[in-house]
Amino acid sequence: MAEEKNQKQINIEMPEEIAEGIYSNLAIISHSQSEFVLDFVRILPNVPKAKVKSRIVITPHHAKRFLKALEDNVKKYEAQHGGIKQSSEPPFPMNFTPTAQA
Repeated sequence: MAEEKNQKQINIEMPEEIAEGIYSNLAIISHSQSEFVLDFVRILPNVPKAKVKSRIVITPHHAKRFLKALEDNVKKYEAQHGGIKQSSEPPFPMNFTPTAQA
């Protein structure tokens, strides 16, 4: 009980345009000594150019915490929904193939 009283709460607001989310099907991660840069990209079939839709810059400390949180969430997801199947890495750029013709 004493620990619960000492914990600080953070009130987080989420603007509507952020709450909608941004779809990404490719992440590019780079780093320097002082930061990690996560670029989230959307690649579309038959479009020769892909756009970075979001860039997140974090410290190495937060990158490590993010990695642990993501691992924990993947484990919880798989416990509830079953294992996530992994295939071999797609060729770069992703090889979209048409499923129908008009």
